[in-house]
Amino acid sequence: MNPEHLSPFGRKLLNRRSFMQNTAFSVGGLGLAQLLAASSTEDKLNFTGKTPIRPDIDPDKPYVPRPGHFSSQAKKVLVIYCPGAVSHVDTFDFKPDLYKYHGQKPPGIPEVTFEGPTGNIAKPFWDFKPRGQSGKMISDLVPHLAKQADDFCFLHSLHTMTSAHPQGENFMNTGFTLEGFPSFGAWVTYALGSENQDLPAFVAINDPRGMARSGKNNFGNGFLPAAFQGTDFNSKNPPANLARPKSYSAGDDHSTAELLKRLNGRHLEKFPGDADLAARIASYELAGQMQLSVPDMMDLSNEPESIHKEYGTDSGTELKREYAKNCILARKLIEKGVRVVQLFSGSDPSGGNGITNWDSHSNIKKTHAMQAEIMDQPTAALIHDLKRRGLLDDTLIVWATEFGRMPFLQGNGTGRDHNPDAFTCFLAGAGVKKGFSYGESDNFGAKAAINPTSVYDFNATILHLLGLDHERLTCYHNGIERRLTNVHGHVIKGVLA
Repeated sequence: MNPEHLSPFGRKLLNRRSFMQNTAFSVGGLGLAQLLAASSTEDKLNFTGKTPIRPDIDPDKPYVPRPGHFSSQAKKVLVIYCPGAVSHVDTFDFKPDLYKYHGQKPPGIPEVTFEGPTGNIAKPFWDFKPRGQSGKMISDLVPHLAKQADDFCFLHSLHTMTSAHPQGENFMNTGFTLEGFPSFGAWVTYALGSENQDLPAFVAINDPRGMARSGKNNFGNGFLPAAFQGTDFNSKNPPANLARPKSYSAGDDHSTAELLKRLNGRHLEKFPGDADLAARIASYELAGQMQLSVPDMMDLSNEPESIHKEYGTDSGTELKREYAKNCILARKLIEKGVRVVQLFSGSDPSGGNGITNWDSHSNIKKTHAMQAEIMDQPTAALIHDLKRRGLLDDTLIVWATEFGRMPFLQGNGTGRDHNPDAFTCFLAGAGVKKGFSYGESDNFGAKAAINPTSVYDFNATILHLLGLDHERLTCYHNGIERRLTNVHGHVIKGVLA
């Protein structure tokens, strides 16, 4: 080719010095890439000075039980999640100053919050009373849970990074406000697998009204292997496509399953290391096992009448009765050894506004009462039933919401706005103190004041109670050792039994 037809850059490449220079840079770049690739596969100390622990997972058997990082009392966890932000100052966080300044607007109250202008301080809409031997002050909004105050460990100084519901749910359940990160349940089953191989390791029991605002993000697998996403069903909507055709015998079903297992195994051998394929095969095999185990699990008719009465499946609104059935289902799953059960009380198919969840920007007295009528009795019965059966000896219970509500009313005079600076959650069961309160919000319940506790700390503590070091449980993704707690969080040692 005639050099005159080349571009100036092309002619420069034909220059001997330029050629040698570019070659040297290219070889150096290849060497650097090889070193970086090698370093990414080695176990290096992270910024905490600890070696990351990535579970050794057989893609063919992703759910086999795995040991934790250290011994722990809790082996399973039940998360009771209330979307919409439960008002802590109307439930579990008693503030006498709200009575003292009721109807006033003392200095320091912001003029505008999340949804607009602010109103005056409002006392709780329900009376608070001392409960149990601990004398814990809890409101009449949740009388059934109040009776169990001596079993609960309250955290009153929680605060979060956002005052928006989707981001708040993401942050509480995945450790990040953005989408695409693994949920808490996915991290736990990724680390520990499950004791029951006939049921999913992680079950999300959605509210009878539908999913919460963030939908499947709340129980998704993010960038973890697909096998660790939560399986979504409830008493009203059992897992689909598990029924065997009437013309098909159990023997035929078993033979077909064995044939498919052999064919899937041969196919997987052609694509070693394909986590998505392995997860897909594991999912289908689990579905086959569930054909035998799930029908019995979903059948609540064999529960004694006393259980139905205790949980409330025969009283109250239809929503309460359906949620009560979900609570019985949650107990049965825990009883069978399912590692993580996440039970939702509230949804968001049409924006919430206190009707489908706890988001009470107007008429909080009516809307919170509606949600509490659904949640209180069945949830209290579930916790009491687990305790009675000895299941709290190795089960951790987490009751949570994404943030709190303000001690003053909104400009409309009937609702409380979002409050990310102070809210209350509680723990119960294996490994935590009983009849105990940790941290305090300020005199109005507006901000975390004593022992402020972040959501990172909350999640770090839950992982610790399950025998997992939140600083070492990682997944290498896009060049970063990702964690549930990002680069933050400390175990709240004050709540440990």
